Amino acid sequence: MLAVARDALRVERRGELVAVQWQAMASPCELLVATRDLDLARRLGEVAAGEAWRIEHKYSRYRDDSVIGALNHSNGVPVAVDPETMLLLQFAARCHELSDGAFDITSGVLRRAWRFDGGARMPDAVQIEALRTRIGFDRLRFEESALIVPPGMELDFGGIGKEYAVDCALALVLREFDGAMLVNFGGDIAANHQPDSGPWKVGVERPDAHGAARLLLDFGRGGLATSGDTHRFFEHGGKRYGHILDVRSGYPVEGAPRSVTVAAACCLEAGMMATLAMLQGAGAEEFLAAQGVPNWCLR
Repeated sequence: MLAVARDALRVERRGELVAVQWQAMASPCELLVATRDLDLARRLGEVAAGEAWRIEHKYSRYRDDSVIGALNHSNGVPVAVDPETMLLLQFAARCHELSDGAFDITSGVLRRAWRFDGGARMPDAVQIEALRTRIGFDRLRFEESALIVPPGMELDFGGIGKEYAVDCALALVLREFDGAMLVNFGGDIAANHQPDSGPWKVGVERPDAHGAARLLLDFGRGGLATSGDTHRFFEHGGKRYGHILDVRSGYPVEGAPRSVTVAAACCLEAGMMATLAMLQGAGAEEFLAAQGVPNWCLR
């Protein structure tokens, strides 16, 4: 766990709960604790924030000293990976298989063509096709505890890292306190159980509004994750393009809901299901029905 500066956290009492807030992974992060003890909540918040920053540091694609940085600059040379990283790679392989190749952690190179910042610039088709030649999870090679990333290819854990961090943070604070707690990293959520006052209240943002909740969910325990294009999109020729890309075409998925929220046993599983549903496009609801997971789709 990374050291946490005291002034990096904000602590406030909210009725029967204490909220501890900080910033990580380009998101507002929060730990809600069912206690009146501000010192206890702060200590737990330091644990959760330290874990968030540890995972962000370890798997950031923007840092040359991260695990991802080392792999992306390896130029085809085998790189030893630790057990935690290997588990995440195995999870990514499962997602790749379940999605028939649509979920691919080597697809991050497409961000060089697509800019989902609300602008109106359409990428060049030639550039997209060139980038697609550098995508393919099945081109990665494992040699015992080492990974070979072919020259020109890159890994990006952005599709699983935040959800994984949520689960890890909750697991760590549960070692020190067994009261009701909820971890929320930018809308990716996990909780051990509900407080005495009743279920946690979780708002799902309206796709066409900034900050307004369209759904208010009662949430008890497990994981909750949302995937959608509320904040990351661009418009061109009167058409809206969301940030969920289909690696098989190199273009945004068409026909998908504006947002998909899924509840599951843990945040990582919920995030996987939400993303896989978005990748189904118009078939998102049918896919989720077949999985039998609680879900909420907004169009």
